[in-house]
Amino acid sequence: MDVPRAGLLRRQFDLTWSLFTYHLDRLVPEDFLWEPAPLCWTVRQADDGSWVPDWDEAEPDPVPVPTIAWLSWHIGWWWSVALDHARSRTPRERADVGRPGDGKAAVASLGALREEWREVLAGLTDAELDAVAPFPWQGDPAYTVADMAAWVNAELMKNAAEIGQLRLLRAAGRSASSGT
Repeated sequence: MDVPRAGLLRRQFDLTWSLFTYHLDRLVPEDFLWEPAPLCWTVRQADDGSWVPDWDEAEPDPVPVPTIAWLSWHIGWWWSVALDHARSRTPRERADVGRPGDGKAAVASLGALREEWREVLAGLTDAELDAVAPFPWQGDPAYTVADMAAWVNAELMKNAAEIGQLRLLRAAGRSASSGT
């Protein structure tokens, strides 16, 4: 069976999301700000009540281990910008994308991004898939909108795996310390 490219990208995305929900459904509030190592990137509450992610324009060496809160912010940032480009909106700046709040709000925000991304994928024609990608390659003609959609799917799968691993490590640590 010959599956159109847009359909393949949607099925890949749906598979990625279904694997992600396994962990999203099991997160507890304490998971989000748990710091698994001394060198961590997280989100910190500012004096005005907003949450500010740790960030450095140049990737540090060694790379800090992100918290689930930082990863959920990070997904919200890159996915919002990808959606802005896909919808021909002015892309948001990193500093304009904040942490949506507690764990439930973060999961709800990710769910809203999922719905918007599914709408984008559902509306893509072959001609649109072949257009030059506006993001993340900044209009490099070697990359198409199909590449951008595949990148979103891959980036989400990577971040989902990171969140899942952090959740499992924290849960395993709780079990070990409680003797169960």
